[in-house]
Amino acid sequence: MNIQAMMKQAQQMQKDMMSAKKEIDEKDFELTKSFVTIKMKGDKKITEVIIDNETLEKDDIEMLQDLITVVTNELIDMINKETEQKMGRYTQGMPGLF
Repeated sequence: MNIQAMMKQAQQMQKDMMSAKKEIDEKDFELTKSFVTIKMKGDKKITEVIIDNETLEKDDIEMLQDLITVVTNELIDMINKETEQKMGRYTQGMPGLF
């Protein structure tokens, strides 16, 4: 394979990677635990936090804080998993690229 063909192949792979990353970044993720729903974009920016206050008691604030933390972290894990699934074919196990 000549150098020009290799460069062209590398450029195409870079385009494909950027397209897949953009697709993930624009995707909406949502997770609900108990009375907390968090919505997040694939770029890990929270877009909305919804609390069902009809089931929330005044002394449940600490539990609410814990739930928000858990739901946020699980959403980040979901996004990381999908990113690895889509981008793994390009990075071939090189952690931390995306």
